[in-house]
Amino acid sequence: MRDELLTSGVQDTVVDDAVLILSELLSNSCRHARPLCAEGPTDGDAESVRAAWRIDARGQLTVSVTDGGGPTRPLPATPSVTARGGRGLAIIRSLAKDWGVRDGRGEVTVWATLSLHEAFATRMELASGLPAELREALADLDEPA
Repeated sequence: MRDELLTSGVQDTVVDDAVLILSELLSNSCRHARPLCAEGPTDGDAESVRAAWRIDARGQLTVSVTDGGGPTRPLPATPSVTARGGRGLAIIRSLAKDWGVRDGRGEVTVWATLSLHEAFATRMELASGLPAELREALADLDEPA
């Protein structure tokens, strides 16, 4: 995704946010959902998760992950400072212009939209609601390598 977006002329900061969003969506899918099951050309079922991204005519980038759904609907959590997880959807909500969940037959898609023309969220806005260790990690991302 990174290479495709950069080749398409998408700004580095938007690409970084899109890659982080895709990573969070895939992590949540692997941790909380069932895989999609489809009859493949080989014997048995092929299990998978589907990731997609597209840029529409309005200049919006949509990143999505589709899986077989889980026991609960995806919702942002408020984990304790010491919790090892539970921040993914809150991060997505902070970075994305919009996000949501779409149900289909035997599948669930979680998607997030970023604007290519304007910055919706800045790292400072995002950082204000995060624990200190995550604020520091975000600050490290902003420093040149």
